[in-house]
Amino acid sequence: MSEVTYNRLRTTDPARWTTAALAWRRWAALAGALCGEFAPLVERLRAAWSGAAAEAAVTRLAAVRRRLVLFRLLCWRVDQVLSEFAAALSRARALLDRARAVSAPAEPALDQPDLAGALRVAADADASATARLAELSALPVAPAEPRRPDCTATPAQIRQWWDGLTPAERMWLLGDEPASVAGLDGVPAADRDLANRLLLAERRDYLLRTGVDVDKLRGLDRLAGRLESEGGPRAYLMGLDVGNDGRAVVAFGDPDRAANVLTHVPGMTADLADLDHELVRAERVAARATELGPAAATSAVAWLGYDAPDFLNEAWSARQAEEGAAGLRRFQEGLRAGHEGPAATQTVLGHSYGSLVVGKAATGALDADRVVFVGSPGVGVDSARELTVPADKVFASTSISDPIQYAAVSPGTVARHLLPGSPPTGPADELWFGHNPSDAEFGARVFDSQWNAGHLGYWDPGRPALDALARITLGGTP
Repeated sequence: MSEVTYNRLRTTDPARWTTAALAWRRWAALAGALCGEFAPLVERLRAAWSGAAAEAAVTRLAAVRRRLVLFRLLCWRVDQVLSEFAAALSRARALLDRARAVSAPAEPALDQPDLAGALRVAADADASATARLAELSALPVAPAEPRRPDCTATPAQIRQWWDGLTPAERMWLLGDEPASVAGLDGVPAADRDLANRLLLAERRDYLLRTGVDVDKLRGLDRLAGRLESEGGPRAYLMGLDVGNDGRAVVAFGDPDRAANVLTHVPGMTADLADLDHELVRAERVAARATELGPAAATSAVAWLGYDAPDFLNEAWSARQAEEGAAGLRRFQEGLRAGHEGPAATQTVLGHSYGSLVVGKAATGALDADRVVFVGSPGVGVDSARELTVPADKVFASTSISDPIQYAAVSPGTVARHLLPGSPPTGPADELWFGHNPSDAEFGARVFDSQWNAGHLGYWDPGRPALDALARITLGGTP
């Protein structure tokens, strides 16, 4: 590691590190394709050959496959490190450009705030990348203590167990027992990403074996495509379940190393088949927050960790929100437990029915510094004071063109707002699940959205709502 100076940063091209990260990601993909050939190869060998020599050959093939799995893990780890390093250098260059714009035509002074911040961001990133890459020299070894956390362990206890393992033991678990790690809240996001990526092909094969749900399979393939994408912030697959409608948790940027972390909770009809829409929304907030606040890293998580309602007859009930609230609380607790360095500003955003999930979670011990309700049908309470998050950290917005605000409790009110020939008389205060959080009397800090956002346009680029969400994520005001 060498000293970061103004001249070195000025001539640094973050794209070179992004290109290097992508090369390692492609090597992992190639090794994955080779791994996929081993199972049918072994089956054909056993069908045509038996005896001691055949068993020796199978054992040898298994050893080669394990080495390929280890190679994939190492490739993905380098990809993670270099991707985060490139992202940090891009933020440092943005700060440097600000400093140069203010000082032009002269070079900025070293004590100029943006320049000082740029050098600090670059130096911290350099030190972190150096330390993480140094850990890759350890060869996997089975844990000396075979015990695993039981189902009652808290995320903090799980993190304590994980930290008690050596880098070599962690790598062994990721390669040999990825399913035991992939869904553990408290295990660092980067490690869960490795485990879930290893399991991705297996889950696709499961869908094919159990009867193809074409839409779900396409959704899984789109998710896999985003994980390999060469554009945007690096994606971290923190959870994946292909049962029922499918669930997934995907972060953009490493939440364990970000100063600001947004958890995006989607609403009705969200499932694996159309997860890509939710990924775009979360990614846009992360990207815009990074543009507005490059001094600190921001990560956004698309959290589809609950069974969202498929139809209105399910969405009329709070049952699925109540079930999802428990999982959301644990996930947030896991984010806190897995974080490196100073605590992040954790924001939880609920959209549509997802706002009810967040509201239910926030009536208990939700580990969030801020909550945001967007396009809400009500959040299960009638006042921000009923939430455990301070009222001045509760934000809400509903576009005037969003039809959800007319879903009032009273059938007569619904008719008055929605029937043909009866133009809306204005937003209803009492919605299906309680007082409208975007009404001043609820007590949240209401921010403006563009009038034509409808129900899904809050994340449209270049519009007021997206900027407001980014500023809230950064810990500021809309």
